[in-house]
Amino acid sequence: MRKGHCRLAATAQQGQCRSAGNSPRAKGLGGAVPRCIVRGIAKIRVAFVSISPSSTPYPIGTPGTPWAAAERAAWLARQPLQRVYAEEVVAPLKALAAGLPAQAELFQYGTLDYTRLGLASYPLWAVRSRAWRADHPVVLVTGGVHGYETSGVQGALLWLEHEFGRHAQGLNLLVLPCISPWGYETINRWNPDALDPNRQFKPASPAAESALAMACVAANCTRVDLHVDLHETTDTDNSEFGPAKAARDGVAFDWHAIPDGFYLVGDTERPAPEFQRALIEAVRPVTHIAEADEHGCLIGEPLQQAGVINYPKRALGLCGGMTAARLVTTTEVYPDSPTASPAQCNQAQAATVTAAIAYLQRV
Repeated sequence: MRKGHCRLAATAQQGQCRSAGNSPRAKGLGGAVPRCIVRGIAKIRVAFVSISPSSTPYPIGTPGTPWAAAERAAWLARQPLQRVYAEEVVAPLKALAAGLPAQAELFQYGTLDYTRLGLASYPLWAVRSRAWRADHPVVLVTGGVHGYETSGVQGALLWLEHEFGRHAQGLNLLVLPCISPWGYETINRWNPDALDPNRQFKPASPAAESALAMACVAANCTRVDLHVDLHETTDTDNSEFGPAKAARDGVAFDWHAIPDGFYLVGDTERPAPEFQRALIEAVRPVTHIAEADEHGCLIGEPLQQAGVINYPKRALGLCGGMTAARLVTTTEVYPDSPTASPAQCNQAQAATVTAAIAYLQRV
């Protein structure tokens, strides 16, 4: 997400926050192993996970030199399929759609075609309110912008299963549960072109994932009142994704510890602090909230309130900046915590969406 450096805050405490090398502002990408393992033995939680940075250069490219086509091709060749989008996302979505209320409609909004790279093409699916009413608030939920962030996808499916019908009467709903299916299959942050889709939500986007999602939203929504974008922050941001991004860009990897817990990323232009606070309180019973580090920061950004930091989403080309919604937030679930199960991760995502809708309907 970053342009190059973390914004310096005015206070001395905030000024100690380091640039977010693996934050939603700057996380890189590569293949990773599945995460969010259920732990059978309770452990004491610490605020931050401090896995020491490796001094070994990333295995692709020359340190200090940005990648060219050959390095990008070498990176792509290292990305094996590790799970199947059709089985884990599309099939459950279609089965789920059969049980959705009559107000819901499952539709294909595009095809992500990577056959030019010798890869597959992927149908992209969304669920929307069948009868769109101009007098109803519009809610957008996006998941899987980063395909490796599993609970962003599975949490969206969980919410569709249990909550869509409950909210279908008074809202216009649009849910895109898995924007980056190749990333989902290879457990990656980037797309096959070594681009981060969550930096490409902008005009003439070079990332098909971002361009197709924006086109879907534009075709279905004349406005959006609430947007919840579902993400994770993982240990692989330090072990793989951050080093890959640094190597790709020819810069040094700015390592720092990963926060243990759930947090939100608000929008600098539309911070809505009371809204963010309501979501944090709704998630507390589900999973623990990340604590600030000794500098009062999360992933290098100044803490605005408990569990909340802000980024300029439009300027950074983030998914959360693609609409003019007055209420917008990005979830960050921590699936590698010894005290968070896969079910809790998914439930935290779903709880955020439900709480966000409740707030929208109150104000």
